[in-house]
Amino acid sequence: MGKPGRTKDAGYTGLPELNRLIHEPARLLLMSLLYVLESADFVFLMDRTNLTQGNLSTHMSKLESAGYVEIRKEFVHRRPHTLYLLTTTGREAFLRYRDEIRQVLEQGDLG
Repeated sequence: MGKPGRTKDAGYTGLPELNRLIHEPARLLLMSLLYVLESADFVFLMDRTNLTQGNLSTHMSKLESAGYVEIRKEFVHRRPHTLYLLTTTGREAFLRYRDEIRQVLEQGDLG
């Protein structure tokens, strides 16, 4: 039985299963930045997110393992330079996640 004073809405379909990998706040921020920028380097992402080197590396490794991010390592003026790019798979996953969040927000407006 539902809460007193509330009725089930025929339009309610239940909440979607959110992508937990993207839903984590730090990874959501990283995915959002890469979606807009298409690519960013390690120092830029560290500055924008306030993540430590270790945390940023860990989150980016998880996104890379999922196929969402490509990591390019090179040397620029004899110094290591790490560049991150959102893959096609990552872009599609981010768009699906965005649509799922919109659905959650719209469901919240039912009652």
